[in-house]
Amino acid sequence: MSTRPRPVEEDGGLGDVVVPRAAGRRRVIYAGGLVAVLIAGAIAFAVYGPGRRAAPARYVTALVDRGPIAQVVTATGTLNPVTTVQVGTYVSGPIQALDVDFNSPVRKGQRVAKIDPAPFAVKVREAEANVANAQAKLQKDRADLKLKKLVLERNRVLRRQGLIAQNDLDTVESDAAQAGAQLALDDAAVAQAQASLDEARVNLGYTDILSPVDGVVVARNVDVGQTVAASFQTPTLFLIAEDLTKMQVDTNVSESDVGRVREGQATTFTVDAYPGQAFHGTVAQVRNAPITVQNVVTYDVVIAVDNSGLELKPGMTANVSVSTARRDQALRLPLRALSFRPEPAASASRAPSEATVVYVVGANDGLRRVEVRTGVRDNQHVELLEGALHEGDRVAVGIRHDTDGAGPARPPGFAAPRRF
Repeated sequence: MSTRPRPVEEDGGLGDVVVPRAAGRRRVIYAGGLVAVLIAGAIAFAVYGPGRRAAPARYVTALVDRGPIAQVVTATGTLNPVTTVQVGTYVSGPIQALDVDFNSPVRKGQRVAKIDPAPFAVKVREAEANVANAQAKLQKDRADLKLKKLVLERNRVLRRQGLIAQNDLDTVESDAAQAGAQLALDDAAVAQAQASLDEARVNLGYTDILSPVDGVVVARNVDVGQTVAASFQTPTLFLIAEDLTKMQVDTNVSESDVGRVREGQATTFTVDAYPGQAFHGTVAQVRNAPITVQNVVTYDVVIAVDNSGLELKPGMTANVSVSTARRDQALRLPLRALSFRPEPAASASRAPSEATVVYVVGANDGLRRVEVRTGVRDNQHVELLEGALHEGDRVAVGIRHDTDGAGPARPPGFAAPRRF
């Protein structure tokens, strides 16, 4: 009896294994996979094949919705104390003592520095001596006037008796009048000497440099031993901020934006010292004095700031945003929709350049031109005041063409399928 040979597979020397059924199943799997690949290739060729015409342009759209819009004016400014006093000196001389330093709190009338008083004390003593000399001369001339008045009375009696000539009486009267005039000169000299004494005493008092306000010393420009001269201009010894809990931001707002800024508007600003932290303030003043730098005109807008925590320091640079208008539930358009214009081939009649129009996208990417009137705007949206638009309408903001000219537009990053 003869036997047919059985199919075998080598297993690396472990023996022969009979697998007729497994080989059949493997052939079925291979055949099914090949059919699936052919079907996928046919579908891809039908969709993206060269025989398909390029799809028309697709419009990038955005929705008309409701939401908040805040119109802001941005500017850069510097933090300063509300009141800053420059403390100088009226007299010249070397600094003998300094009683305060940077960041020292001071009270009004407190001594902050002292100039050497020795030369001014000498001036006071000299002026006192002049006053005493003038008063002594006044007493002398007063006694002389009294004597000359007695002589005049005696000579008048003698003249009535005919014992002296009229000329002698006239001479005595003249001497008495001169003595009275001299007494008036002495009175003026005493007053003048007293004024010089008062001046010397005032200058001596000015050697004590006193704080004119309550505040904090933010700058000290002298040291002990340094000589200050007040001949032509009063030198600044200290800079005292009256109250650092109340600060202000002096901003430079461009002339194109200053028309929207009003007193009382809310502001926010940031400083580099506290990244990510917003501080709040209020527009306190819009100054009318223009600031022109290289033909650029700006205006100083003063922002009042509460600095109760003393985080903010004088001189910090602030990036300010002034809220000039706000709408909480405005019907709003994307700002890009105002600048969108379809291609010339898609629009037979162009809108006038001065008209504000948007294009509503309908079925089959059809466009409908709508004239609108807008209001408050921010960086992304604009308020819709008038126009045949409703919440949920789609407006065109751009044109999206087919990326390779062989099929419809695909999202960015979506790779085209391989062709078989």
